[in-house]
Amino acid sequence: MATIIGGLGTSHVPAIANAISKRLYDDPYWERFFAGYPPVHDWLHPLEADVAVVFYNDHGLNFFLDAMPTFAVGAALEYPSADEGWGIGQVTPFAGNPELSWHIIEGAMAAGFDLTTCQEMRVDHGFWIPMELFYPVRPAKLQVVPIHINTVQHPLPTAGRCEAFGAAVGDAIRSFSEDLRVVVIGSGGLSHQLEGERAGFINREFDELCFDALASSDRSAITKHSIRDLIELAGSQGVEVINWLAMRGALGGEVTEVHRNYHIPISNTAAGLLALEPVGVRQPA
Repeated sequence: MATIIGGLGTSHVPAIANAISKRLYDDPYWERFFAGYPPVHDWLHPLEADVAVVFYNDHGLNFFLDAMPTFAVGAALEYPSADEGWGIGQVTPFAGNPELSWHIIEGAMAAGFDLTTCQEMRVDHGFWIPMELFYPVRPAKLQVVPIHINTVQHPLPTAGRCEAFGAAVGDAIRSFSEDLRVVVIGSGGLSHQLEGERAGFINREFDELCFDALASSDRSAITKHSIRDLIELAGSQGVEVINWLAMRGALGGEVTEVHRNYHIPISNTAAGLLALEPVGVRQPA
């Protein structure tokens, strides 16, 4: 049976991609941001994950306002990146695991979630920035399952619905017959707003509340809020915390917090990082 060995949350601002491509790890502006990741590398890499399941929001590469699925799961053999108009380069395509993808699709559908299935799918910065941050040298065996959640075209799925969706995905992963080690990732946020009168808005108090709730067994401090409330608390793009909730839902049960990091500013946004380990999961010696 497949095992979920860890959960990760991180921001995905496009400026991070430029910093990675230019190797600005020691640049005074970026140093404190990138310094948050080596402790996660030290924990993550010995876990030897076979698959990364990534909850993220597509930014117009696959879906746009004329056709925006609430939940979409990739079921392709390979996932290339593409030019999004940000001036950031592309990365080596990611290998998929269609068998696991279809098992997740069937499991989530049986649990009452209506999905869009994508047998061809390109991945944007919301997907590949976390992969580059957590795997600066990508293991040759690592496969991926991209899962898009709508954070753009209203009405959006509620926070509670996204946590429940993540739980259905987690149950499906754990019921997969192949002996795979799976890490789940939530991509986006934390608080930020890129447009309008509140452009540059950051709410550190709410971000830290999110960290604490995600690391606990009770996420109601987040899920009790409507989408409108979350936008008020975290900004119009801060609603991406629903991707983190899906990640936490997939983990299920009790978790141990491995590491967290919080840094302001990165491109007028709050940059968050959280690593969680499920309690009771057997890890490599």
